[in-house]
Amino acid sequence: MLRIDELAARLGGELAGDGSVRLRRVATLEQAGEGDLAFFANPKYLGQLKTSRAAAFIVSPAHRDVVVDRPRIVTADPYLCFARASQLFNPAPPLIPGVHPLASVRCAVPATAAIDAGAVVEEGAIIGERVSIGANCYVGRAARIGPGTRLAPNVTIHADCVLGANCIVHSGAVIGADGFGFARESSGAWVKIPQIGKVVIGDDVEIGANTSIDRGVLDDTVIGNGVKLDNQIQIAHNVHIGEHTVMAGSSGVAGSARIGARCIIGGQVGIVGHISIADDVVISGRTLVSKSIRVRGVYTGGLPQQTHAEWVKNFSHLRHLDALANKIRLLERRLEKQEKAKGKP
Repeated sequence: MLRIDELAARLGGELAGDGSVRLRRVATLEQAGEGDLAFFANPKYLGQLKTSRAAAFIVSPAHRDVVVDRPRIVTADPYLCFARASQLFNPAPPLIPGVHPLASVRCAVPATAAIDAGAVVEEGAIIGERVSIGANCYVGRAARIGPGTRLAPNVTIHADCVLGANCIVHSGAVIGADGFGFARESSGAWVKIPQIGKVVIGDDVEIGANTSIDRGVLDDTVIGNGVKLDNQIQIAHNVHIGEHTVMAGSSGVAGSARIGARCIIGGQVGIVGHISIADDVVISGRTLVSKSIRVRGVYTGGLPQQTHAEWVKNFSHLRHLDALANKIRLLERRLEKQEKAKGKP
């Protein structure tokens, strides 16, 4: 358990109230009880803040006095403070170094690394200090994995691919599979183009479960430092993603697209190939990005839900949009002729 005054000092927040209260975990406003630290970041949950049974709270300066009978950590960004507090209460499991007898390892491994049962590490791979390779992982020939990186069970890292330091790769992820590259014969048959580039991933990158990042055709697919990819994302060959960009689940990026730094990309976004997206762009969920975005800002292309009857009515108008536009143009011309006939400029 941690005293809240110690916690506030470590997190850099201002303490209001009794600093001797001891805390055991973080919890939601609704579920928190004795020994729990809850956070308040969204105004729509103000009612829950007032009725919460948490032992202490993380709040913004504007809400420091909503609850005064229990201690508060006051900070400009309660959600960020909560994230850091949760890391303190929930540290990663300690690494137990060693190579399991049922692992197949054909390269030198530091004494601080851990390789679990069923894992295969091929010849020429370079494994950094404190690397954790989970059960049934595959690390290909001459692949490189930086210090402190953790592979969950059943991750595949193909030959020559590079992961930086302190990355997390979740189960089912495949890094460095062949990109979708084919040329077409006059007969219609497809000729495979060998994919001889690799995937280069920076430091502090997290890759979600069942996400695929394809190797480059000739050059490399590059994922910058601090990038966070959700589950079930497809990154095609030769894509470049800038530092600290995040992408939500089920999104797909086609080949040779360039995505800038610090972008936020919602779920089920589709990005076509060979386009560029500027730094600091936000793309709403289910948007199709079909051309380059050169100016930072928020871009939305998905339609919000509506009742079926409303959708049918609106779509019926959409089908006739071109005809309606023609009618409007004809009416405008008639009005212009009438105005001229009246002698008006």
